[in-house]
Amino acid sequence: MAASELYTKYARVWIPDVEEVWRSAELTKDYRQGDGVLQLQLEDGKELEYKLDPKTNNLPHLRNPDILVGENDLTALSYLHEPAVLHNLKVRFTDSKLIYTYCGIVLVAINPYETLPIYGSDIINAYSGQNMGDMDPHIFAVAEEAYKQMARDERNQSIIVSGESGAGKTVSAKYAMRYFATVSGSASEANVEEKVLASNPIMESIGNAKTTRNDNSSRFGKYIEIGFDKRYHIIGANMRTYLLEKSRVVFQADEERNYHIFYQLCASAHLPEFKALKLGKADNFHYTKQGRNPVIDGIDDAKEMSTTRHAFTLLGVNESYQIGLFRILASILHLGNVEVKDRDSDSSIIPPNNGHLSVFCELMGVTYQDMSHWLCHKKLKTATETYIKPVPKLQAINARDALAKHIYAKLFNWIVHHVNKSLHSSVKQHSFIGVLDIYGFETFEINSFEQFCINYANEKLQQQFNMHVFKLEQEEYMREQIPWTLIDFYDNQPCINLIEAKMGVLDLLDEECKMPKGSDDSWAQKLYNTHLKTCALFEKPRMSNKAFIIQHFADKVEYQCDGFLEKNKDTVNEEQIHVLKGSKFDLLVELFHDEEKATSPTGAAPTTGGRTRLSVKPVKSKAGQSSKEHKKTVGLQFRNSLHLLMETLNATTPHYVRCIKPNDFKLAFTFDPKRAVQQLRACGVLETIRISAAGFPSRWTYQEFFSRYRVLMVQKDVLTDRKMTCKNVLEKLVQDPDKYQFGKTKIFFRAGQVAYLEKLRADKLRAACIRIQKTIRCWLARKKYLRMKHAATTIQRYVRGHQARCLAKFLRRTRAAIFIQKYQRMYVQRTCYKRKQAAALAMQCILRAYMARQLYKALLREHKAIIIQKMVRGWLARQWFKRSLRAIVYLQCCIRRMRAKWELKKLKIEARSVEHFKKLNIGMENKIMQLQRRIDEQNKDNRSLSERLNGLEISHAAESERMRVEVHRLRGAEEDAKNNANKVTTLLEELERLRKDLKNTQKEKKAIEDWAKTYQDEMEKMISELKEQNHLLKNEKNDLNRLIQEQGQQWTDKMQRALKEETQQLENDLNEERSRYQNLLTEHLRLEEKYDDLKEEITLAVNVPKPGHRRTDSTHSSNESECTYNSEFAESEEGSRGGEDVSKAILDMSLFLKLQKRVSELEQEKQSLQNELDRREEQFQRARARDDEEHKKARGAELEYESLKRQELESENKKLKHHLNEMRQSLRGSAEAGSAAPGSPPYTVLLDQLNSSNEELEVRKEEVLILRSQLVSQKEAMQHKVRHKATMTEPLPYIEDVQKLTDAKEISQAYMGLKDTNRLLESQLQAQRRSHDNEVEVLRGELHSVKEDNNRQQQLLAQNLQLPPEARIEASLQHEITRLTNENLDLMEQLEKQDKTVRKLKKQLKVFAKKINDLEGGQMDVSPGQTTDEPVHPVNIPRREKDFQGMLEYKKEDELKLVKNLILELKPRGVAVNLIPGLPAYILFMCLRHADYVNDDQKVRSLLTSVINSIKKILKKRGDDFETVSFWLSNTCRFLHCLKQYSGDEQFMKHNSSKQNDHCLSNFDLAEYRQVLSDLAIQIYQQLIKSMENTLQPMIVSGMLEHETIQGVSGVKPTGLRKRTSSIADEGTYTLDSIIRQLNSFHSIMCQHGTDPELIKQVVKQQFYIIGAVTLNNLLLRKDMCSWSKGMQIRYNVSQLEEWLRDKNLMTCGAKETLEPLIQAAQLLQVKKKTDEDAEAICSMCNALSTAQIVKVLNLYTPVNAFEERVSVLFIRTIQTRLRDRKESPQLLMDTKVIYPVTFPFNPSSLALETIQIPGSLNLAFLTRV
Repeated sequence: MAASELYTKYARVWIPDVEEVWRSAELTKDYRQGDGVLQLQLEDGKELEYKLDPKTNNLPHLRNPDILVGENDLTALSYLHEPAVLHNLKVRFTDSKLIYTYCGIVLVAINPYETLPIYGSDIINAYSGQNMGDMDPHIFAVAEEAYKQMARDERNQSIIVSGESGAGKTVSAKYAMRYFATVSGSASEANVEEKVLASNPIMESIGNAKTTRNDNSSRFGKYIEIGFDKRYHIIGANMRTYLLEKSRVVFQADEERNYHIFYQLCASAHLPEFKALKLGKADNFHYTKQGRNPVIDGIDDAKEMSTTRHAFTLLGVNESYQIGLFRILASILHLGNVEVKDRDSDSSIIPPNNGHLSVFCELMGVTYQDMSHWLCHKKLKTATETYIKPVPKLQAINARDALAKHIYAKLFNWIVHHVNKSLHSSVKQHSFIGVLDIYGFETFEINSFEQFCINYANEKLQQQFNMHVFKLEQEEYMREQIPWTLIDFYDNQPCINLIEAKMGVLDLLDEECKMPKGSDDSWAQKLYNTHLKTCALFEKPRMSNKAFIIQHFADKVEYQCDGFLEKNKDTVNEEQIHVLKGSKFDLLVELFHDEEKATSPTGAAPTTGGRTRLSVKPVKSKAGQSSKEHKKTVGLQFRNSLHLLMETLNATTPHYVRCIKPNDFKLAFTFDPKRAVQQLRACGVLETIRISAAGFPSRWTYQEFFSRYRVLMVQKDVLTDRKMTCKNVLEKLVQDPDKYQFGKTKIFFRAGQVAYLEKLRADKLRAACIRIQKTIRCWLARKKYLRMKHAATTIQRYVRGHQARCLAKFLRRTRAAIFIQKYQRMYVQRTCYKRKQAAALAMQCILRAYMARQLYKALLREHKAIIIQKMVRGWLARQWFKRSLRAIVYLQCCIRRMRAKWELKKLKIEARSVEHFKKLNIGMENKIMQLQRRIDEQNKDNRSLSERLNGLEISHAAESERMRVEVHRLRGAEEDAKNNANKVTTLLEELERLRKDLKNTQKEKKAIEDWAKTYQDEMEKMISELKEQNHLLKNEKNDLNRLIQEQGQQWTDKMQRALKEETQQLENDLNEERSRYQNLLTEHLRLEEKYDDLKEEITLAVNVPKPGHRRTDSTHSSNESECTYNSEFAESEEGSRGGEDVSKAILDMSLFLKLQKRVSELEQEKQSLQNELDRREEQFQRARARDDEEHKKARGAELEYESLKRQELESENKKLKHHLNEMRQSLRGSAEAGSAAPGSPPYTVLLDQLNSSNEELEVRKEEVLILRSQLVSQKEAMQHKVRHKATMTEPLPYIEDVQKLTDAKEISQAYMGLKDTNRLLESQLQAQRRSHDNEVEVLRGELHSVKEDNNRQQQLLAQNLQLPPEARIEASLQHEITRLTNENLDLMEQLEKQDKTVRKLKKQLKVFAKKINDLEGGQMDVSPGQTTDEPVHPVNIPRREKDFQGMLEYKKEDELKLVKNLILELKPRGVAVNLIPGLPAYILFMCLRHADYVNDDQKVRSLLTSVINSIKKILKKRGDDFETVSFWLSNTCRFLHCLKQYSGDEQFMKHNSSKQNDHCLSNFDLAEYRQVLSDLAIQIYQQLIKSMENTLQPMIVSGMLEHETIQGVSGVKPTGLRKRTSSIADEGTYTLDSIIRQLNSFHSIMCQHGTDPELIKQVVKQQFYIIGAVTLNNLLLRKDMCSWSKGMQIRYNVSQLEEWLRDKNLMTCGAKETLEPLIQAAQLLQVKKKTDEDAEAICSMCNALSTAQIVKVLNLYTPVNAFEERVSVLFIRTIQTRLRDRKESPQLLMDTKVIYPVTFPFNPSSLALETIQIPGSLNLAFLTRV
């Protein structure tokens, strides 16, 4: 295949990268031959030009197809190279969270730094018995493969676990050992597997420590051989250790710790037994504080100490030895704190009374002077003399540390030896599996002697690994008859020779150690001189003369020579050793004197009852070497032990586990490519890949190749011979014949060929998909076109019709619009004209009015102006005139005043003269003359007036006459007026009185009106308030009603849910108790079988012939009956056995007593569990009854308090009736007992009196009821009338008074008194009150209704609020009803007990009566003549047959024959086909009935015990036969049902006929035997399930998962070196049809045997649970099965199983629900897994799967074809986030060992016992029908 065919555009390649080691890129341009540059595009979109090496012109590695990424086996990859391996491991580790991956024969294990739930017992059971390639990679798969090969090939196995520190070697080895211990078990009672596992905490505590890379790093290598016997049970183990890191005892780097045991001791120093050790915190000791980090996060050293001590105890190290060990360890810590001071430059000294040295000497039992002396001195020996030389401080400290290391090493070896001795077995070892936990290749900045030894060991292991891989490849090629070509692989023998050969590194090191003045520098020079020029693998650093470089298989390592000689010598001051050997501490002496035996670790003599002392020897002790062992160099010891290890490994079949450390920071699931590649190169994984890639790494069977690449063939290429078909196709597809080879069963491909075929397949599928898409798209487009065309035509038709209708509508509307426009325009014009006309008229009118008003205003203004002018002018004139007049007057006054003054002056002068008097008289004369003149004028006037007066007198006389007539008339009128005046006064008085009355009436009216108005306002206000309050109350009522309803509904729902949950919980508890009880029965049966097996083994061991099979009776629950039978049976066999029992009893008496004690304990526990089960069932029934009753109460009607009052008389009446009835009964009883008959006079008189009393009571009751009803009606009427009248006078107070009146007489008197007042008020206020009364009456009626409604609502509200929500009845009624119910239940229980007692007494009475009749019959003398003379006697024979039919009589000695013929030698198939179902059960019960009839308790007990033991025996003998187990399960259940049906208990006699009731047992109560039979039926059922499971187990995985029920749906992916079970149905492969046929077989067998239908349903449910659980577990552990196509296959298979259930009418048995987890897992494989909506759908859909199972399926989901997509990590995290709140078990796998608790519902038989016929084929002729 040319490169141009592979390196095309879009091809993906790997290019080197500094950070990520390898980086993926994609070609953007096709590669052509001769191109020096590749055009690439990185994953981040960056363009890159990759230059090819011009010398080699090597192209970059091609990337595998996506469907191959994440494969279980790295050899399944098409392109096998380093980047492909690294990427596959990274994807599995980081994305899928899978830590195990196969690489050919190697299991690569990556440390997750997180606890994973993949090591439980369920996982162990899932991997047990599986092929290695069938399941996902796991350490358990490797362990199972080793165990299987050991058993199959009878060859010892080895599991080699390697890796650097922190990679997880110790944990992997521990899990492998746990697997062996779990799967194989131990062959004895000593529980060797527990001891093997118990060695782990001991070795971890003394050999593991915290380092910078690992918190629990093993600082030594170990090889554990787990021994097995011929049956491949663990019998013991042996451990070898290599290269303990002793330097850690005295020195630790930063962030590191010493060995765990020291910190455990310090953490437990407060314990009383450790007080003598005088320990403290770890920070107080030099040997434990150097790392400055004495605590490990998450580790409790005190708790670990208790675990270590428990492990010591389990391995047989008693408490005294443990204290001795801890004394030595504590002394090492104290030794490290001993301070050495300089005495001078060449000597040192330990100060006297050093506290720590004193404690050390005290603990070690040595003298202080000797130890302090030899710590600071050493002894030098020459040929003639011995010198004691002081040493400087530095040498003394080194000597102290060397002594501490030596003591710890001796203690370590002693513990290892004792562990081996405890694990040693006296049974001969048949084979073993070795687990090697050894350090991996190491390289640090400074590498010393330890790294050199470690890398030397890895060189040897790598050589062995390469040879084994090469050998396997060669065997595979030879097996398939492939031409063998030599594969070039790296051979590291030159490097091994450099290290271990003569004059090698180790040899020169030992030689230099023997030199007196040997040093590291001289040794380095010897290395340079010897190997620098002769060996290409040895190099010298340029800048150093004290180092050397060795080219190992993994990398170059530079070693520093400093310290090599000292570490190789491992010298210790011999005088210090002599001091320790002279110790008084026996355990210390034992460490250094290997041949001696320890007496007591603490120096005390062993007590009488203590453990026997053991001899202690080293692992490799030889005579004469004990004193010189410490002189042997470490390198020589390590080389010898390594050679021994390699010999052991070469003699076994190795299995390899390579542990990888993903990062240096201990981060969970974080992958560092640099560190991973470095370790992959170092551990040989890449070398395995290279060897595989050099040959034919890809291998396919012909069937798998045909199934996968059938799409590349045409029909004519397909032949019946698959091999020829594949050959023809490959010749066409691959032109180069060297790229593949045809083997016998497989096709071998070179690297890259599978990828090429996958490319062709993908291209073909892609072309087919394109063609299918093209056709489908064409079909879809045409369908769409036709739909569019039809739609367009339809749309056009409707549019055109719509347009026509719119046109017609438009024309109609146009015509109508024109018509409307005409009238509208006319209307508009007319309206406009009228509006204008009106406006013109209005304007004219307004204008004219305006003009008139203006004219009027002008005239008015002019007129008013004239008036104003006139007035103003007049006023001005008057003002001028007044001013002028005042001025004139004033002027006249002034002038006159002046003249008067002048006159006065003149008068004054004249007065003094005569002249004056003259003048005065002159004036008087004038005046007199004037007066005379006036008198004359007055006289004239008088005369005129007299004339006038005369005229007036005349006229007055006439007028007087007239007036006189008028006066006379008026006087008459006056008389009338006087009379009228008297009447007026009366009228006035009356009027005044009326006015007063009117005023009073008006005042009263006003007051009443005011009151009425006030009252009306108050009423209106009150009514409004009441209406509002009523509205609020109604709302509140509605709210409360709604709330009550809601709360009631909620409480009802809550109670229903609680009841349902409690019921479910009780059912679960009941099932759990049943399961525990049934498991206890299983354990009991197992102990019985084990006891029988041990008895048989003991019998065979002493060569005693076996006279017969005897078993310990398991039916202990039948009390002494079975024990009696056992004793009798033993007595019957006692004579035949003779003295054999004595010898046998001596051998098995202790074991028998132990087992008997265990059986008794189990029986007690069984009885307690049975009692607990009965109690739980009774509680469950009571709880259900109580809940039903409370539910009925809650649903009942609410009772009122008044109803209780009305029912008082009825209750009293009932009491009297009850007393009356009691008296009647007592009288009748006394009458029957005595002489007084019911018709006697006393009885009649008393009865008449009682009857009359009863009648009178009835009459009184009726009268009281009538009076009460009348009183209530009268009271209501009075209250209504009083309220009606009281509203006119005193409404509120009077109503209150009336309401206070309770007596009928007072009410009537008040009513009569108010009647008169009412009449008076009615006469005064007739007109005014009528309307007001009506209004008030209406208001009062409304108020009364509102008050009543309010009171009723408040009462209801108070009642509802006072009561709890869950029970809306009154508390008193509830309490009373509850009390009565409880009393009723108690009485019912007492009644049932009394009934049982009566039945028992009746049975005893029958027995006694029968005995009395027999005695009387024996004493009677009957003459034979009388018998013959009576012709009636033969007639009684049918009657006797009718009374005693349905029974079988047998003799006592025929019991064994009956059991043998009917049980032990009976063939179920013949009985099931030819006879009625359950015939043996009917026969046995008929025999039992006869034994009961004759009242022979010994016979009943013997028969039942024999039947039970025989059934157990036949089941033990043929327990694997489903037909036999089913047959006896059916017969046992039928026998149990017969015991119930004919027991005489009423609960079991409901469906019996009268004849069947006559056949009930009459003498014995066999309830206890029913329990024994029920237990036996449970054991048989469990054995039936196990037999069925053993039959179905091999079919399930193949039929449900691997077989392609729908052919062609799923494709086969390329497989690796690990052969995977093919999904193609070959011969012998189970299919789904095989499972269904087997299910049909099971079902038909159970139906033929007459198994109860309910029991068949339980069996089918268990079958389907096993199918679903096993299928799901394998699905969760097989990555190749988690695909979309496999999900469809599973769903189809499940549908077929459901169809089978429907055909058998078993859909209601619950079997379908057991498949729900499997159905949801299949759906999970098929649903979309991209968006958040998909995640939500998955979370809601997969409710039967746990979170761990869902995540596991998503992680394992693998596309089979290139068109499928992987599940993203983000989507899986989304699922985990959504399912975080789920509360569920963290267990990943389903428990396939679960057996549902079985129940045996009572199923009575309608078959009449007398109709059963016994066939002659059963050989039961000795039975007689009775």
